[in-house]
Amino acid sequence: MNTETICVFCKGTKKLCGANFCPKLKKLYYETDLTKNIKESVFGPSPPNMFVGSYGWPQVNWGPMVALETIDDNPSQWYGKSYYEIIKQRSLLITGRKKAHIKERNDKNLKEAQDAIMSIKTLDMEINFKRKPSFNLNFSSITQPMGGYAPLKDFKVVDNPKIPKKVDSIVEEKKMLAQDAIFELNEYGLDEYYLTKLFSGGLLGHQERKKLVPLRWSITAMDDMLAKQKIEKIKYFDSISNYYVCSSEYLDNHYEVLLMPGSWEFENFESWAPGTLWSEGASNVFITEEYEPYTGRKKYADKQVGGYYASRYGVCESLNEIRKQARVLAIREIYEGYQIPVGVWQVREGVKHAIKNRKKFSTLQEALDDMNSRLRVSIKKYEAQSKILKQKRLFDF
Repeated sequence: MNTETICVFCKGTKKLCGANFCPKLKKLYYETDLTKNIKESVFGPSPPNMFVGSYGWPQVNWGPMVALETIDDNPSQWYGKSYYEIIKQRSLLITGRKKAHIKERNDKNLKEAQDAIMSIKTLDMEINFKRKPSFNLNFSSITQPMGGYAPLKDFKVVDNPKIPKKVDSIVEEKKMLAQDAIFELNEYGLDEYYLTKLFSGGLLGHQERKKLVPLRWSITAMDDMLAKQKIEKIKYFDSISNYYVCSSEYLDNHYEVLLMPGSWEFENFESWAPGTLWSEGASNVFITEEYEPYTGRKKYADKQVGGYYASRYGVCESLNEIRKQARVLAIREIYEGYQIPVGVWQVREGVKHAIKNRKKFSTLQEALDDMNSRLRVSIKKYEAQSKILKQKRLFDF
């Protein structure tokens, strides 16, 4: 693998260059005037959230996250916000960090934080640090940006959490597997962002197996589990009878999703223009492809990592909403302006918004021509690599 492609494959998650921490992410550093005024204690209303890191696993850094001002902490509501708005909002989140084993059971601060993240309303919380927090904003290709942090001294919720009865009963269930709990709570109406907090926070699963799960692992696992559940339902729906082209563009990411008649299949392309954060120094567009047949895939999508699973989940949720089955080709083109990774939520939401903005066509060629009018890379290049488009069907003509 050459130096022009290693970062596109890694995206700061695999340490392919040998560094303990991605040097490109390390260069991204932000401060805000608001955080400069913070002291060793913070009190106020905050959306309940919690961070669990992966470094040192199974001994990990974890900690409650407290906002310095009122913010919207659910990424499903962020679509359309500018880079500046997202970064400013996330810089207001301060984390108190503490080291613990993933199966920790006795830490009172952890129990307090776990009770808090079950709440579906903002809570008054008090957090005390061992020292004044640092003021850098941390970035990742998977998770949302996170603000300053400091070693945790003490944490307390001074409010009554509003916890759905369904959540309370499932968390108390001693023998339910985490996957079954996630499926049941999602059917109940709780979204993937809320469920990720519960899963990462070690609240779901068999009583003897509950454990903290690093946040970035939780995000991809949630996308994978929920998509697989929805795919099993999709396979029972009637196929669409026309071609639909779905399009959206946000934060210098352009999405084209092609829905085609037939049984479920999914193929995802990522096309990185030279000059993005991960393709800095590249001389040409770099394209990766991942494919999933009707029977599913067994190998991890290591060419696209979390982006693949977020895209697939966005498609599956949308197909479930319209109760239709389709062969799906998704294309994500990442342009030069994508210099700051904000997390795979923007892939998930970008795909969802694309499918809401769909146009109907009678033939495959009409659909491809329409997509080509907006894509930077010729549709012919994608066709040359595509597994789905090589499978010509009678109704494609």
